[in-house]
Amino acid sequence: MFNRRLLLKSLCASPVTAVPLGTLAQNADLARRVVARADQIRNPQQAFRAQMRLTEFRNGQARDAATLVLHSKPEAGTGRFRNLARYVEPAADFGKAILMDDQAFWFYDPASSASIRISPQQRLVGQAANGDVMSVNFGLDYTPRMMGEESIKDADNIERKTWRVELTASSAAAVYLRIEYWIERDTYYPVKARFFVDSGRALKLAFYRKFSRQLGEMRPGEVVILDEVDKSVVTKLVLSGYAAQEIPDNWFNREYLPKLRDGGGAART
Repeated sequence: MFNRRLLLKSLCASPVTAVPLGTLAQNADLARRVVARADQIRNPQQAFRAQMRLTEFRNGQARDAATLVLHSKPEAGTGRFRNLARYVEPAADFGKAILMDDQAFWFYDPASSASIRISPQQRLVGQAANGDVMSVNFGLDYTPRMMGEESIKDADNIERKTWRVELTASSAAAVYLRIEYWIERDTYYPVKARFFVDSGRALKLAFYRKFSRQLGEMRPGEVVILDEVDKSVVTKLVLSGYAAQEIPDNWFNREYLPKLRDGGGAART
């Protein structure tokens, strides 16, 4: 159960202080380095598999839940991640899949063997959008600007000294117009991010928590996502079961989706 008001109260930030570096060039370089390091923490820099559990709460009560197996692989040359998420729960959605790369989102339904392209607008709502919070490539798709140092309390009410960075979309692959991002100074852990759409409206607010060592790095095991449009909705995203895995490139081709074994894994024979 989630109490949105108590969560936000525990995450109130102190006023922003001046950035200690003296020039815009130094600050820009710092912003790029900080965001790049946080990206390495959010996502392994190699092909991997993980399980993703999404639970939606409305007015503090669990309403919908889904479990997906995520296969993710950096693209040679660009470093951008291609992602294939396949549903294993609930039973009614078993075998459905979402294919995500920097060009498009595709939704696959084994009942019809059809792959449907998800529009940019559809990418911003529902479970696909909440899963997208983890695959957003901050360092490659956004231009960072250092806004200052800020002390905030994280989702566990622990004070963190952070860099506050503003990210502005700089490529066609960017889903969000702008992102406000708080990164812990000592560890480079992502702590908090607010996502804005083209209209300038805040769409969601994400808090990264429950870090544990996975594939050589301390990574967030849970993300709490507050809906900034419908204030009654909170989504909890739990990541587990990280494992390095060689993933064939053709898994990220929409024409290949019907050949994948239901629930993810090797192709059918």
